[in-house]
Amino acid sequence: MYMKLSTLIISMLAGAIAYGQNPLFIPDTLSGSNINLTIQNGTHQFFTGQVTNTYGVNGNILAPTLLLNQGDSVYFTVNNQIGDTTTMHWHGLHVSPENDGGPHSIIPPNTSWSPKFGVLDKAATYWYHPHLHGITDEHVSKGLAGFILVRDAEEQALALPRTYGIDDFPLALQTKAFDTNYQILSHTNSDSIMMVNATVDPMLDVPAQMVRFRVLNGSSQRAFYIGLTGNQPFQQIASDGGLLAAPVTLTRLLLTPGERAEIVIDFSSLNGQSIDLISYASEFLNGIYGSAAPGMNASMPLTGYNPNPLNGADFTILQYNVGAPTTNAITTLPSTLAAVVPIDENTADKTRTFTFTPMSPGFNQLNGHFLINGNSFDHMVITDTVLLGATEIWEVTNQSAISHPFHVHDVQFYILTRDGVAPPANEAGRKDVVLVKPQETVRFIAKFEDFADENIPYMFHCHLLTHEDNGMMGQFIVIDPPLGLEENLISNKIKLYPNPTKNRLNINAGTENIKSVLIYNLTGELILKTKVNKNKTSLNISNLANGVYLVKINTVNGTKTEKIIIQ
Repeated sequence: MYMKLSTLIISMLAGAIAYGQNPLFIPDTLSGSNINLTIQNGTHQFFTGQVTNTYGVNGNILAPTLLLNQGDSVYFTVNNQIGDTTTMHWHGLHVSPENDGGPHSIIPPNTSWSPKFGVLDKAATYWYHPHLHGITDEHVSKGLAGFILVRDAEEQALALPRTYGIDDFPLALQTKAFDTNYQILSHTNSDSIMMVNATVDPMLDVPAQMVRFRVLNGSSQRAFYIGLTGNQPFQQIASDGGLLAAPVTLTRLLLTPGERAEIVIDFSSLNGQSIDLISYASEFLNGIYGSAAPGMNASMPLTGYNPNPLNGADFTILQYNVGAPTTNAITTLPSTLAAVVPIDENTADKTRTFTFTPMSPGFNQLNGHFLINGNSFDHMVITDTVLLGATEIWEVTNQSAISHPFHVHDVQFYILTRDGVAPPANEAGRKDVVLVKPQETVRFIAKFEDFADENIPYMFHCHLLTHEDNGMMGQFIVIDPPLGLEENLISNKIKLYPNPTKNRLNINAGTENIKSVLIYNLTGELILKTKVNKNKTSLNISNLANGVYLVKINTVNGTKTEKIIIQ
C-alpha cells in the first residue's frame, strides 16, 4: 500500500506536521525574443504558518516556464540579486559554450549575464538551473529551476494536448530536506519531503480526456518509479530531447535526476473520480538512490539515508481530480509521432571510454566522492577534446556501488546499448541524461556540430547534485581543425588508402607534387611530419596508436585534409 504524504510524520522537524491537500502551483510563462530573468531572494510556505527562505526567478520560488520556438533568436538578461555568485545553465539546449551557462560563466552578485542564441532544438521539454561548482545543490534546492518548452513544426502538426495549464502541465518532481527551523538543507540524504512544483501534498484538477504532463526529475538525488493507481497504463510520447517515434505504453517509468519525459494520461473514463500519480519505489532494485538500499550491497551505509520514509516505499506524488472535459478535447493519440533516426554507429570517428569509480573503494564508498576516469573536477583541466563535426561513441562503465545519471552538455545523444542490449522503446529517442547502474556499461552516440571554442568548455557529469558538487564532473572543448587544414578544390585529386589502415598509409596525388604530409591527433597535436617532393608516397604509421587522425597533404597548388582510422 502506498503512502499519502499527509500520513507521514516528519521526525526531522520539531513536532509532527499534518498536511492538507494543496492545489498544484503552475509557473507562469515567458516568451518572445527578449527575456529578462531576475534571480532573487524570496520566501515560501511549504508548511502552513512556517516561512522558509528561498530563491526564485522573477518570483519567490522556481522560475517562469520559457516558451521558445525552433528557429527563434532569443536575447536574455539574467540579473543576479541573491547576494551569492551563481550561473544559469540551459539544460539540454544545443547552444555555444559561451552561452551554455556552465561553471565558467559566473554571474557575480548584483551583475547581469546576457547570453543570446538561436533555438536549434527539436520540440521537447528542457529546463534551466544554476551550475556553479560546489553549490549547485544549494541553489537548485532553494528553488532555482524552471522549464523550457520548445515548439517546432513537426510537433505542431500533430493532434496532441498542448494548451498550457489546461491539458498540458509541467511537473517538477523534487524531494527536499528541512532543518528544525523549516529551512532547506543541501548536501544531505534526509530528503523526506516530496513536492511537485514546490507544492507539498499537491492535487490537480484535470479534464476527462487525454492530458499531457511534462515530467522533470528536478531532485538533487532521488529517482522516481512513476505509475498510476491500480497500474493504469499511460503513454510516453517524448524523452529528454524530443518526441519518440511512436507513443510507448507503460505502467512504470524510471525517471532519474535531470531527466525529462512527456507522458499522456487518458482520464476519459474517470470523470468525477480521483487517481494518484505514484512512485513505486518499493520495486527498485538495490543500487539506486530512492531504493531501500542505495548501494548494491544492502548493508552499505549512507549517512542520513535511513530512516527516511520515502526510501524503498511507494508514495503519492500527485492526486488528480477528474472533471468535465474541455471543448475540442484530445481523445486519441497519433500512432506515429516523429522521425527518429539514430546515428549509425558505423559512422563514428572515435570511441571514448569513461569509468566511474569511488574515490575510496570499499564498504563505506557511498559516503565518499566519486571519480570519472580517475579524476575529480578541476576548473583548469580540460579532460577531453572533440573535433567539430565529429561523430563519437561514448562508452560509460560504472564500477561503483551506486547508480549515476550521466549528463552531457552541448548534444543530444542516442543510446546504443546497455550491457550489449539495445535500449527499450522509450529510451530510443534523443537523450541528454542516461542512468548508468552499478557494474553496467552504457554506449551512446552523438555528433558534435555547430559550435567550437578553444577556451570555454562544456561539461559532462553525474546529475546527482551532491556527486557533481563534490567533483564527479569533467569538461571537454570542441575545436575546429588546426589552422590551415581547410580543404580546397585540389582535394579531389588526392587519394589516401587504405582507410581504415594498420601499418602503412598510401597517398597518391595524381599530377600534383606533394611537398609535405602532416598527421594530427584529434586534439590538434602534430604527431608526424615528413617532406615528400613527389606525387606518391607510402608512410609507415605502425607506431601510431589506434584511433582517428587528421592527415594534411600540402601540394604546390593547395592542401587536402582527410580523417583516417588506424586500427
